[in-house]
Amino acid sequence: MAADPEQTNPSGGLNRRRVLSGIGVGLGVGAAAAAGSVLTHDHDTGGRATATGGTAPAADGGSQIVAFRGPHQGGIATPAQDRLCFAAFDVTTTDRGQLQQMLTSWALAAEAMTKGLTVPGDAGDLESPPIDTGEAEGLKPGNLTITIGYGASLFDSRFGLAGRRPSQLKALPQLPKEDLDPGSSDGDICVQACADDPQVAFHAIRNLRRLGTGVVAPRWMELGFGRTSSTSPAQATPRNLMGFKDGTRNIDAGDAAVMGDHVWIGAEEPQHWVRGGSYLVSRKIRMLLEQWDRDNLNDQQNVFGRAKASGAPLTGKKEFDTPDFSAKDASGDYAIPMDAHVRLAAPENNRGLRILRRGYSFTDGIDPVTGQLVGGLLFLAYMKNPDQFVTLQRILGAHDALNEYIKHLSGGLFVTPPGLAPGADWGAQLFG
Repeated sequence: MAADPEQTNPSGGLNRRRVLSGIGVGLGVGAAAAAGSVLTHDHDTGGRATATGGTAPAADGGSQIVAFRGPHQGGIATPAQDRLCFAAFDVTTTDRGQLQQMLTSWALAAEAMTKGLTVPGDAGDLESPPIDTGEAEGLKPGNLTITIGYGASLFDSRFGLAGRRPSQLKALPQLPKEDLDPGSSDGDICVQACADDPQVAFHAIRNLRRLGTGVVAPRWMELGFGRTSSTSPAQATPRNLMGFKDGTRNIDAGDAAVMGDHVWIGAEEPQHWVRGGSYLVSRKIRMLLEQWDRDNLNDQQNVFGRAKASGAPLTGKKEFDTPDFSAKDASGDYAIPMDAHVRLAAPENNRGLRILRRGYSFTDGIDPVTGQLVGGLLFLAYMKNPDQFVTLQRILGAHDALNEYIKHLSGGLFVTPPGLAPGADWGAQLFG
């Protein structure tokens, strides 16, 4: 796209501007109106791979644009951005055509917003609300990705989708140490907006919600203010709210072979339309921060099995040293305790089981009853089969020393379909 004075700013990069004709397919006002202890802090979901040539949509460092179309949706293999806005919706219409039309308009709007453009439509009617809410005007795209997913409840009898339900999309079983709030769990549709600018991420969810008026209603939403995993060796390992490095052994999302083995849905899935997609597990996990802050450093390190400052395993000196789970200390005890998070989550101890984590820290302010901080981890993880998560969480929920300091508040399972080819949209993709 050629640059012009309306599209660029002095510091470089694309600015948002009003788009009248859309992004190859115009979205008129009429169409818009009609559309109207998980691996909670899992450092060790797999040894970091170093192969290149992966499947992550490329981000242009100058324009801050991540490709919207391609074999896979952005926001999965994409290097993890700094900010998150995640929302789940319930479908309120009973009209199949309305839902399909909304998803079509969502895809067009999402593609525009990831390019740093405003939601497409006719902006000239002063007697109607603006098509775009406007709070991202003048901001760069911020490497925005918008990832859509569908819950098992969408494939009931309402819209004739029962025959298209992916084979592994079903309610997760009851897992140890969980007491989830149904009102802030699950949903018919989820949207994950990740960006390096929180206003850009929020703007994306807000505008999709507006386009969905009369078709969907928000079920729950969470803002993430700090990523808690790295999905690329080029990224430094971030820290969670407990102060420990998080995601040291996460999958390298640029390794196409590893992603194919553990993340992307493949030929094993009888529903062809979701091959190349992935299953997404979400869990909102509160950290009992005041209780944690009173614990001594030695115990904190034993809980995780890592040194707090360096991130090194208790059997090593550097962050990326491979943990030695057979090593014992002078007293004959295992140097990495048997209930340490790093031991229980390690693929070496789980028959090579791995998942791709893309979690974010969150805070909901202060508990009005106790006066304590309410914050923790919005755990997001992608995998080719939800059994990967269930197997790991059964182990962690039953034995992880971290369980003393966390509470699982809500959760969800969604299928995220593959990326869109040129000219395709989410409505046609879902309904076939």
